[in-house]
Amino acid sequence: MSVLALDAGTTGVTALVVDENGGVLSRGYQEFAQHYPETGWVEHIPEEIWQATLQACQTALDGTDDRPTCVGITNQRETAVLWNRKRGSSPRRAIVWQDRRTAGICAELREAGHEGRVTEVTGLRLDPYFTGTKLTWIRRNDQRAWSGVESGETAIGTVDSYVISRMTAGARHVTDASNASRTLLYDIHRGAWSEEMCDLLGVPVSALPEVVPSYGVVGETDPDEFLGLRLPIAGIAGDQQAAMFGQNCYTPGTSKCTYGTGSFVLVNTGDRPVSPEYGLLSTVLWQHPDGRLDYALEGSIFVTGAAVQWLRDGLGLIDSAAQSEGLAATVPDSGGVVFVPALTGLGAPDWDPHARGAIFGITRGTQRAHIARATLDAIAFEVRDVAESMAAASGTAIPELRVDGGASTNDLLCRIQADQLQVSVARPEVQETTALGAAFLAGLATGVWSSTDELSQTWNLDRRFEPGARDDAAHRRWRAAVERSKGWAELG
Repeated sequence: MSVLALDAGTTGVTALVVDENGGVLSRGYQEFAQHYPETGWVEHIPEEIWQATLQACQTALDGTDDRPTCVGITNQRETAVLWNRKRGSSPRRAIVWQDRRTAGICAELREAGHEGRVTEVTGLRLDPYFTGTKLTWIRRNDQRAWSGVESGETAIGTVDSYVISRMTAGARHVTDASNASRTLLYDIHRGAWSEEMCDLLGVPVSALPEVVPSYGVVGETDPDEFLGLRLPIAGIAGDQQAAMFGQNCYTPGTSKCTYGTGSFVLVNTGDRPVSPEYGLLSTVLWQHPDGRLDYALEGSIFVTGAAVQWLRDGLGLIDSAAQSEGLAATVPDSGGVVFVPALTGLGAPDWDPHARGAIFGITRGTQRAHIARATLDAIAFEVRDVAESMAAASGTAIPELRVDGGASTNDLLCRIQADQLQVSVARPEVQETTALGAAFLAGLATGVWSSTDELSQTWNLDRRFEPGARDDAAHRRWRAAVERSKGWAELG
């Protein structure tokens, strides 16, 4: 038996066919365009996400004779999508999680005294990152698109909801609790949409998807819409929660970091949400079929892998992201250069949408290798800041960090990370743990695997990085540079 896993990410869609041993039989990948219509705005065309989904899945299916028995879906979180319930067409572009346009709306709500209650109900904070204020912006600024929401013709949701609607020819409008908990509209304590938050942000509950468990059959793909296949859709989770599942972080205290476009550090806190402090978020990990919820503390870092992409595409310092390791390794350190990759503001633990990227410490002796090394250092410093915040919030230090995502293949980064955290960094053989987690959820629901204990047997270590000496002086320079980058966009 095998499972088709779909990871609808920020820059492209990955599809895997996963066998019952947790091995990857075949892969498919298809990029889609990023749109930047104004400074700080990031948009996707929903139809391009759907076409990339079809192409990636077809490639994966063509790569093996094994026919999957079910499908699991994971996705970029927080992105706001509108689409016609019957036709699947979208009246406007999706507003991506990285988009900063709602900073003013967040400030308005904060000044009105709402942030404490928002955090109490949702576990989140008022920041442009989350879905809810994006929907508020559309309601205020795009009445043509919003009129369909008010009439009931247009559905709203995150990328998982949109993809499932397209897969089922509009028959199912659903999301799981992990995605719902990222919207600012969901009560993480009650496990349901919050009328209070919906009223605050002006979002009709009737337009939102039904919240379903993270594993369990919720519908079937329509063969006429999805590659001729009729498969049960049996697993749904936001990308970071899916990565936790793929990393076998099933028990309280286990943690992982996914190095993707951004980096996201999560620690399992069990069946009770921990009060989010020190710039962290409290979020739903997954919902079990019996309704039980598991939770995590999360540190959301907006730009890490995207900083390496910027070295390639923006500055032309490297020809490929993989070259960053070799170039950075040609120097013993950054030569005093500090790069703050606040290209879309700062996430955890600083949370400043008005911060902007900055490079400090440049001299006549600075070479491109120093900037490459400073970029890897910045990723490790950002994760250290979050890990220290988690230790302060929970009273317990992370005992080991499991890593995944594209940049986890960078041995130099993993070594620097272990040094900065002073704990072991463990990299699994399969680094595509986000899609793997979606497969595990779907397979657990349909009998491919019988339990999480059985799933734990599929995790295999590729390499463990033990900590060496830690450069605390470099981290102090980093913290000073972060402070100087804050509020830059407000200077006018």
